[in-house]
Amino acid sequence: MNFRRSVARLAWLLPVIGLMLVSPLQAAERAIEKEVVVPAALDKVWASWTTREGITSFFAPDAVIEPRVGGAFHIHIDPLGAPGQKGADDMRFMALQPMKMLSFDWNAPPHLAEARAQRTFVVLRFEPVDAANTRVRLTHTGWGDGGEWDKAHAYFDKAWAGVLDNLKKRHETGPKDWTEWMNQLRKWHAETDKAKKP
Repeated sequence: MNFRRSVARLAWLLPVIGLMLVSPLQAAERAIEKEVVVPAALDKVWASWTTREGITSFFAPDAVIEPRVGGAFHIHIDPLGAPGQKGADDMRFMALQPMKMLSFDWNAPPHLAEARAQRTFVVLRFEPVDAANTRVRLTHTGWGDGGEWDKAHAYFDKAWAGVLDNLKKRHETGPKDWTEWMNQLRKWHAETDKAKKP
């Protein structure tokens, strides 16, 4: 008798179990995941991402960095560009857990205008390997599907590997020298301006 009561009490679970068995599993969120071990102490690697001096030492020739929730995380790949065309214009920090994690919103490069009008999200996690080395894990998520989303995803899959490689090199051999990059930008802007004139 007790067995019958137990079965009757659990009968409501049968449809739920059935749905779980036949329902397709949701696909995992598409994400770019990268990792690097940087030959520097945790506080130095953290400063690389949370100060203007840090960002300009490996990521871009100019930046506006305000390390607080909602603060600026503006990365100017092309400081000579018009407002909105400098790179990651108007990005902001979303969360900061000192020496452990930070996140920021992100956009596509200017040549992918459709995807650039949207935002994705990047999370960085910091972990000391020992006193002189720090592991940095990057996850970039929030991707749509099709069209320029796929182009932007492919672009950043390659670009983030380069950024993390530059971060490692910065701590191995010193800050990146942006002189040649800026000379190329000046030349390109001059040619573009000349082509626009009648």
